[in-house]
Amino acid sequence: MRLSGKVALVTGGSRGIGFTTAKILSENGATVVITAKDPKRLEKSTSEISNAIGIAADIRNRNDVKNVVNKTIEKFGRLDILVNNAGIFPKIKQLHEIDEDDWNEVLDVNLTGQFRFTKEAIPYLQKTAGCIINISSDAGLKAYQGFNADAYSASKAALILLTKCWALEYATNKIRVNCICPGVVDTDMTKPFLKTQKDKEFMDNEHPIGRIGQPEEVAKAVMYFASDDASWTTGAILAVDGGESIK
Repeated sequence: MRLSGKVALVTGGSRGIGFTTAKILSENGATVVITAKDPKRLEKSTSEISNAIGIAADIRNRNDVKNVVNKTIEKFGRLDILVNNAGIFPKIKQLHEIDEDDWNEVLDVNLTGQFRFTKEAIPYLQKTAGCIINISSDAGLKAYQGFNADAYSASKAALILLTKCWALEYATNKIRVNCICPGVVDTDMTKPFLKTQKDKEFMDNEHPIGRIGQPEEVAKAVMYFASDDASWTTGAILAVDGGESIK
């Protein structure tokens, strides 16, 4: 129970990496607040995690974000851990085919949304010497031939640099800020790219370790950064990607 007495907020926590992260944090003693856009899915997911509540919100809406943080403080009186996990993945298109509205939506959710939650959470994390864990992607670490998701890569690369900026900016407040860059993980988001056995074999082979990842493998990395095991670690960028980013 390494997180006993801690309060964690996980964005995009109703499925995939976010859900599994919320579950592992709860299993280690944290009280967990999960936020996601779909109220029905959020209610179902929250019911499957002990010591958790769900607050529906659209990460693109500043008032929704404020409401989530305010309700967390009203109910629990503190905030120790923020996991900026929410994100979307656009259709694969070349740059000249991308609609500007689609570009803006990806950046709004994957980057500005993380800014919104961090901005609202910082005053409370300062009081608890808390921590922030940003979920980026190995697509933010390097360019991949044939991976035409420019807005996604741009948003994830920017989040990596913001991690370093925030780590320096709030180090004197004892707030640790770290980042995880997953490769392809078996979630609802990646299912459209894994429809056939051939698709699965191709994606497995893209990772030097020979397979795609599981949500638990990313969630355990989050758990490390959230715990006192990482008490002297800030500004770290951890690739959890089966070696994909070092090829």
